[in-house]
Amino acid sequence: MKSNLRKSALAVSAMILATAAHAQSSVTLYGIVDAGVMYMSKTRNATGGNGGKFIGFTDSGEAPSVFGLKGDEDLGGGMHAEFNLESGINLGNGGFNNSNGNLFGRQAWVGVRGNLGTLRAGLQYSPFFDVVWEADPRGLSQLGSNLVVYSYNALGTGVFNSNMIKYDSPVIAGLQGSVMLALGGVAGDFQAGRQYSANLQYHWRDLGVFAAYYNGNTGGAMTPLPTNLGMQARIIGASYKFDALTAKASFTNYKMAGSGINNNVYNVGVDFMATPVIDLNAGVWYMVNRDDTSSKSLLGAVGANYFLSRRTGIYTQVGVVNNKGGQNLGLAMGEAPTTLYAPAGTTVGVNVGIRHLF
Repeated sequence: MKSNLRKSALAVSAMILATAAHAQSSVTLYGIVDAGVMYMSKTRNATGGNGGKFIGFTDSGEAPSVFGLKGDEDLGGGMHAEFNLESGINLGNGGFNNSNGNLFGRQAWVGVRGNLGTLRAGLQYSPFFDVVWEADPRGLSQLGSNLVVYSYNALGTGVFNSNMIKYDSPVIAGLQGSVMLALGGVAGDFQAGRQYSANLQYHWRDLGVFAAYYNGNTGGAMTPLPTNLGMQARIIGASYKFDALTAKASFTNYKMAGSGINNNVYNVGVDFMATPVIDLNAGVWYMVNRDDTSSKSLLGAVGANYFLSRRTGIYTQVGVVNNKGGQNLGLAMGEAPTTLYAPAGTTVGVNVGIRHLF
């Protein structure tokens, strides 16, 4: 009897050791901490007029301050199990920021990855937002970028997508696509809060071409920064790399249900690695309401980064926005809504800060 038990124990131990050797796993802690000082020549008050100048500390001046956990397990045969939990943090007070009021309000998903692509379930970025990121010449800076224009139009809708199933195809001859379906979770009403999106990207040598579509219904769970607005949006763009310089151009349309927003956005910009430690970038955005062409905005921004090391850099960026008609596009995300909206006329913003990656 003891001999049989011993043999069984040895067999189980061998199975555990074999499994451990076969399924290698890892968990990585990562994050960004970014803070600085921001100046705005104008702010928008509650009545839409000029609320005066702003100068003060700003969290997430260029990049969002975040921390997260990534996990990966090798299942064998080219298959991997993976997860990602990511939260925004506010360096000014230690609370939440860029996280939609939740502990892991940026990303919270689990999935599998293999030769046939990647399938993930949970809170994720939409395929549309992935292309908005890809198309941005300033890397989705918190001041003067696609991120500011996007948030002005849609707030968090299409960025933080709850209850999402997302599939990313493998890259085939430079072509790669993604599709998603987010379920609203409203009993008796399948349409409420439902969101779907798709993108297609093609890269050949130094050329990139990309396009995406998003459609979302109102309803579903409310969050501090609304993520359930009715929105139809589309984007098409291209990029080309000339040695150390990358040029990008895109066209985006945001149509928001019940808000009067039907904005066309035209963007061009460049990023230039002047030296191994100095990066320069610039972008221009022209936004006009298709239903009221007298409502338009012109936004321009430039930035400079000096890398003290691979993980730490100091930066400065300057933005200018001019609003006419019913538009009140702002310059920055860092102190939203103080800086996400601006009054009519011209507003200038300057941001200086430091960023560290870990």
